[in-house]
Amino acid sequence: MSRIGKLPIKVPENVNINLHESELTVKGTFGTLKLSIPDNIVVDNNDNILSVTLKNETRNIRALHGLYRTLINNMVIGVSEQFTIILELKGVGYRATVQGKEIILNLGYSHPVIIEIPDTISVEVIQNTTINLKSCNKELLGLFAANIRAWRRPEPYKGKGILYKNEQIVRKAGKSAK
Repeated sequence: MSRIGKLPIKVPENVNINLHESELTVKGTFGTLKLSIPDNIVVDNNDNILSVTLKNETRNIRALHGLYRTLINNMVIGVSEQFTIILELKGVGYRATVQGKEIILNLGYSHPVIIEIPDTISVEVIQNTTINLKSCNKELLGLFAANIRAWRRPEPYKGKGILYKNEQIVRKAGKSAK
């Protein structure tokens, strides 16, 4: 049995959980998330404590036990608290602005980079170089942050690029003179 899969999930009072056949719906103050659960995984709700168990123990189903427990836990945390990712722009002239449902990045290219913001993600730009991303869906939030970061990955010589907050870049020495 999975060590992570057998841990109970505590559900806050402001979160409603609805399990209909194999569809789990989690509704809270910050949104609603849905997840379809395989037939061999059982989710029980007893006094606002969720437990994830298995019907039969095949190798493939045991591999999914901890995964689905973690996905459900992330859904509960997301709709009650929200997840936050902070990106920092480091480089001369690097800046970001939000216009409507688009984020516009100036990253040293000859053109500005325009990225469409998904509906479930809120974006806030602080001092042109710090981007706060918030969402109840952890998977979508991480994917969107990775898409922004892909435009200028941190480089090891000068440390320029788009970094996660508190990320340490391993720096390399430049060319050595003769």
